[in-house]
Amino acid sequence: MVDNNWLAERFEAQTTHLRAVAYRMLGSMTEAEDAVQEAWLRLTRSETSAVENLGGWLTTVVARICLDMLRSRKSLPEEPLSSDVPESIASRKDAIQPETEMLMADSVGLALLVVLETLSPAERVAFVLHDMFDLPFDEIAPIVGRSPTAARQLASRARRRVHGASAVSDADFTRQREVVDAFLAASRGGDFGALLAVLDPEVVLRADSAAVQTAAANRGRGAPELSSEVRGARAVADTFKGRAGAAQSALVNGAVGAVWAPGGQPRAALSFNIQHGKIVEIEIVADPARLHELDIAVLSD
Repeated sequence: MVDNNWLAERFEAQTTHLRAVAYRMLGSMTEAEDAVQEAWLRLTRSETSAVENLGGWLTTVVARICLDMLRSRKSLPEEPLSSDVPESIASRKDAIQPETEMLMADSVGLALLVVLETLSPAERVAFVLHDMFDLPFDEIAPIVGRSPTAARQLASRARRRVHGASAVSDADFTRQREVVDAFLAASRGGDFGALLAVLDPEVVLRADSAAVQTAAANRGRGAPELSSEVRGARAVADTFKGRAGAAQSALVNGAVGAVWAPGGQPRAALSFNIQHGKIVEIEIVADPARLHELDIAVLSD
């Protein structure tokens, strides 16, 4: 019979690494802790006396647990206003071992986690295990249920998406958030000059028919007219002046945007194209079917 104290010591020696693997895959320290705890439970239930590389065995177990968790996310009904925004280390209030924080903070910013959220579960697992932890594809293949060649293709496809994404750095993400927050604040406050300051002179606003109809229904309460297409900074600023009182900054399909959700139910989503610190394009989606297809998560202050 295996000595549980001895097993616990060997497991504890691997926990920093295992948390880092799980965090990069899941983007949540809470879920990463759950995955590592589940790996411990599986270890205590398994016969591992013949396992030569316990670290490799545990990495594989954690990877499979994370893959199941990622697939479960995809299969659950959408919860657009979920608070499960990728959780940066800095947002954690509870204590984290310094060595764990150092390991996880390396190359794992919020912007990268947002990009990883756009990958399929298998792509994410293959990319994280190979590109971040140097696991060979012949070991990754059985985890994702593919051949080594197919696993290599998964990681390659994920790598192109990660390196080709616009949100490649925390600085970019933070700057986009600042622009969107400034736009919303100016809109709420009816500050025409502040709106002009964040809008490109040639900005284009597009709204679907549901958004136009909603705005028309609210005109009796002082809302300005909304057209399906508005061009130019002054016209767009006039459209939004005093309008976004209840809108909140949010991730919309992985990019910084905004959502209007009275009573917690999303009624409209705003997507922004931001270039050189200016908003060049805004799209408003209010059609329920289209809203349901969007991944929306409110960003905390």
